[in-house]
Amino acid sequence: MTTPVTIIGAGLGGLTLARVLHVHGIPATIYEAEASPAARSQGGMLDIHDDTGQSALQAADLMDEFRAIVLEGREATRVLTSDGTVLFDDDSTRGRPEVLRGELRRILLDSLPAGTVRWERKVSGVRALGQGRHEVTFADGTTVAASLLVGADGAWSRVRPLLSDATPEYIGRSFVETYLFDSDTRHPACAKAVGGGSLFALAPGKGIQAHRESGGTLHTYVALSKPQDWFAAIDFTDPAAAAARIAQEFDGWAPELTSLITDADTAPVLRTLSGLPVEHRWDRVPGATLLGDAAHLSAPNGEGANLAMYDGAELGKAIVAHPDDVEAALAEYEQALFPRSAAAARDGAQLHELLFGDNTPQGLIGMFTGHEQAQ
Repeated sequence: MTTPVTIIGAGLGGLTLARVLHVHGIPATIYEAEASPAARSQGGMLDIHDDTGQSALQAADLMDEFRAIVLEGREATRVLTSDGTVLFDDDSTRGRPEVLRGELRRILLDSLPAGTVRWERKVSGVRALGQGRHEVTFADGTTVAASLLVGADGAWSRVRPLLSDATPEYIGRSFVETYLFDSDTRHPACAKAVGGGSLFALAPGKGIQAHRESGGTLHTYVALSKPQDWFAAIDFTDPAAAAARIAQEFDGWAPELTSLITDADTAPVLRTLSGLPVEHRWDRVPGATLLGDAAHLSAPNGEGANLAMYDGAELGKAIVAHPDDVEAALAEYEQALFPRSAAAARDGAQLHELLFGDNTPQGLIGMFTGHEQAQ
């Protein structure tokens, strides 16, 4: 294949695809809307699963680089009641080492030839040219033609409308994100509550989830099952007032838990959660496909980044296996993609029921211990 693969989006999935292709001598170009790798924070911790994320990194020949960024001990998990009582505490490893998303993205970027990623190229539209070719138009009015176009551009993909009429819909729950820095010194009660890895303090319809990142950084996601109008009534431009309103939903909870919200060192950020239909699929469109959230956006469940990387690796391997037959490669990739994505989405919905359903946190503890109910 002499024509470069055109990838929209420099997330983990698109970068993994480009890297697997590069390992096999196939050129790729990634167009990314952000201005640079440092344009924004890349999010928090990721547990990299052996059968998906790690498998993708093996295909990308980056396992040594991956092992070098693993944060030891972050697989520890504890579940607390609202008054701070520890119900479950496990510091064992489960084969899912934790890394910072930004560090993982860095090793992927560093593994690609200079110029592979074209920064500050925001896509405004895509149209078919016929015979499997597509034209991508950027916000500055410039265009490129693609013989093999891959939408790796996330939840609100500009490439997806070429293949599917589906659009993400609100799942009925949102997260509010906060950070505490230097917590062992400045917020010792919070640091003690979270421990060395992740914390879950849950009740039906809501919860406080936190993770220790590098050093004493505590990254918190507050979950609330509320309609979008409820969140729209909160003035997030007033950080103190917004934090107080969110914390009000946890009135009476232990202060070492609510302080993760009210004492935050960053303004609270609303993360609206949306998803595509569980069985999302499309008819084969010559010369184009999707991966990651563009293909199978679902409620966050620990699988999203892993699946995006796995998608990228599997698509790369299919292209390598059929270098002179784009349609055979895409058909092979999508035949496995659709059932894999649907199964992961169903698993994710079940996890959210364990986290925020009527039987929380007992159902979640049962999952960790291998029992349907906590004993």
